[in-house]
Amino acid sequence: MPTKGRTLEGEKVRARSEYSTRHQSQPLADLLDKAAELERKLDDMRSTIQFELTQPAHDQETAPGQGDAAADDGQPDAMSHPQDADQTQVTATDAAPPADDGEANPDDGEDSPPGRTDALVNQGRSSSYRPGLSRGPKVAIAAAIIAALVTTAVIMMTRGGASWPASVAIVQSETAKACENPDVVSEPGQINFACTKASRQILWVFALMASADDPNFSDGKTGRVGLEPITPTQGGQVAWSLNLHHPYNPFNPIDSLEVAARAINNIIGGATVTGDRGNPVIQPGLESSPANCGRYSGSTAITSRQGFPSLCAKPVTSRAGQAALVADIYRKWFVAAAANEAQDAAVLFANAKDPGNPQVQAVLAHLQEARLPA
Repeated sequence: MPTKGRTLEGEKVRARSEYSTRHQSQPLADLLDKAAELERKLDDMRSTIQFELTQPAHDQETAPGQGDAAADDGQPDAMSHPQDADQTQVTATDAAPPADDGEANPDDGEDSPPGRTDALVNQGRSSSYRPGLSRGPKVAIAAAIIAALVTTAVIMMTRGGASWPASVAIVQSETAKACENPDVVSEPGQINFACTKASRQILWVFALMASADDPNFSDGKTGRVGLEPITPTQGGQVAWSLNLHHPYNPFNPIDSLEVAARAINNIIGGATVTGDRGNPVIQPGLESSPANCGRYSGSTAITSRQGFPSLCAKPVTSRAGQAALVADIYRKWFVAAAANEAQDAAVLFANAKDPGNPQVQAVLAHLQEARLPA
């Protein structure tokens, strides 16, 4: 009886799917690999059929008997119900019959004729027709590519050719040297926005706007000289804490930029100084205000320590937050600066790597006009 039971069971399985019976002894990994290969072929065949259906009617004519053979495959129906594993497996078997020994690989070089799916995927139809674009679609695609290339070229010519004034490169090099001074950070908060690589462009932006990058700049009305937009007296006071190797010289670009860096960091982070009676006096900075911190970092939270100015609890990292901070620094430094001038400084800062930006070009043009002789 056990033998009879096994025979009946084998006949039932063979009646359902000869392919399944031949592969029951294979490891699960082999079955999964063959199933994936069959699914790939079915996907290729469906893509080919869909491509053909989009061609003009006269291009879809096939040799006698081919249309019926393709219709008998039934592949699209099998792919439309991938959740039915048994039905998909049977359909895949019909599309690509395995070799009789159950172990043959489609690439093993045997002389057995390929199945309908293999023939269609690897060789195309036996008629003279081969899938391909007609002249009209090819011309349309070529025109679209040419138009895209022309548009890209125009953008590159209008923006890629723009550059900062030649003096900016000089001040950038001088800035790198000035920022080697470790004493440019604010005291005692240790803020160093002015010399951090991600934001040190504030130094050459302010120098460009304040003096056109001219270290010999002198303004008789305000008494301001050198690159940084403060008076020599103010610069000397700041330089006192910078441990300069020689007396502060506002006409020396390195000295001037060191003073500028320390002043910017103090404006942001505040400072603790010694008062007239020897007691510490805390001078708050821009980050000592919760409202400012909300604009700069998105959070009004601040941190406070005894003897230290308050600082924003969350770092200022966003482009919009840093631009707002730069505009506020500019107005603190240039007390009489208008709001639009501070905004111009923020625009140059935010677009330090994009001199072709239309807003940048407008600011540079305005600066140039302002310095022209009347």
